[in-house]
Amino acid sequence: MALSSDQTPEVAMSAFEYGKNLAYDVTGTSASLGKGSLSDIRQGIVTAPILFAMEEFPWLKSALEYVWKSRGIQMTTELAIKHANLVAAAIDSLPESSNIDVTKSRHALINLTRILVTRNK
Repeated sequence: MALSSDQTPEVAMSAFEYGKNLAYDVTGTSASLGKGSLSDIRQGIVTAPILFAMEEFPWLKSALEYVWKSRGIQMTTELAIKHANLVAAAIDSLPESSNIDVTKSRHALINLTRILVTRNK
């Protein structure tokens, strides 16, 4: 959007950083995620919880149930929080505006990030 709306390269980069860092589903149910629980694992997609768990339990390839016993979920949550902070920084780096709608929109984007990190459904 930033590129197609004639924004400066700096604004476009901030928008890119926002989107890049806003993409973590740590846990959830099939209904809340819109896909089957553990469907990534079943499809052979290695996600951050699996990678972190495999560091802790190298034999995990044959026993993926240890994802839930490991610190993989916790570490992924921590990673998501780190990226949420990067998202907030990207929004904060946008040029200041006295427009109340712009201010509200920025707050909404940061709040969305916090909701995505802290949701459990």
